[in-house]
Amino acid sequence: MGITVKRLSYGIGAEVLGADLTRPMSDEAIAQIRKAWIDNGIVLIRDQDITPEQHIAFSRRFGVLDDHSALFKYRHPEHAEIFIVTTRPNADGSPSNTRETGVNWHSDMSYTLRPAMGSLLYCLEIPEVGGDTQFANMYLAYDTLSNGFKRLIEPLQAVHTYAWAIHDTEKGRNPEFAKAHIAVNPPVTQPMVRVHPETGRKTLYVSEGVTTHIAGMTHAESQAILQPLFAHAVRPEFTYRHHWRLHDLIMWDNRCAMHKALRDRLPGTHRHMHRTTILGEPSGALYQEAQ
Repeated sequence: MGITVKRLSYGIGAEVLGADLTRPMSDEAIAQIRKAWIDNGIVLIRDQDITPEQHIAFSRRFGVLDDHSALFKYRHPEHAEIFIVTTRPNADGSPSNTRETGVNWHSDMSYTLRPAMGSLLYCLEIPEVGGDTQFANMYLAYDTLSNGFKRLIEPLQAVHTYAWAIHDTEKGRNPEFAKAHIAVNPPVTQPMVRVHPETGRKTLYVSEGVTTHIAGMTHAESQAILQPLFAHAVRPEFTYRHHWRLHDLIMWDNRCAMHKALRDRLPGTHRHMHRTTILGEPSGALYQEAQ
């Protein structure tokens, strides 16, 4: 059976049918999946019982993979290309270091000078109820702004910082652990309006999970602009909520989509995922606070 594509929602996303990631795929099939991904922001491929090696091999067909040096504490012990996102307790019984990962809206690695192009998240364990992920279309978020707001934000740069993305629970539980990650991820500035390098379309590029303020403004001044944008970007009609099934793989385009993990699991149940990350184009600059 050949590959077919089916829309997932009005706002964002498509499901790819007929793909088998356990077998080598032709360049033509990869091109079809890539087109679906570029056209729809995210693609879902269900029922893929794959190994880490197969996950990595498929991901490499779309670009150069990150070794997650910016997230070094969370890497797979045998495969640096895989970032483990899990709510399972650690071996010593302590809470997982990634149990709160991604619970606020964000675009992967926007706090670095080479934000992620794509992410491929693979489901290895999901509770019977909950563990959902939401996605938002940042093309629609930009397109539906008033012309006046577009003119206001077009020239502005926003500050993105990993320190903002780390939750208080992690800071308090292991401050040295958090400090080590922050040291290799200093704040950066990114354009608030980003042009997608492949489609040429403009996209809103701020997120509540990582954006702290606007460069050249105070935090208080920035909120008058950022808070309306944060709320606007995730209007229900721009979003898709995914109910995971075992062996689902979702690939999303971080240049035009945001996502967040929901805290909707039943107590005592867990969500365990492997993620590969496709490196994107250099973007932004190190942030130098005005004196």
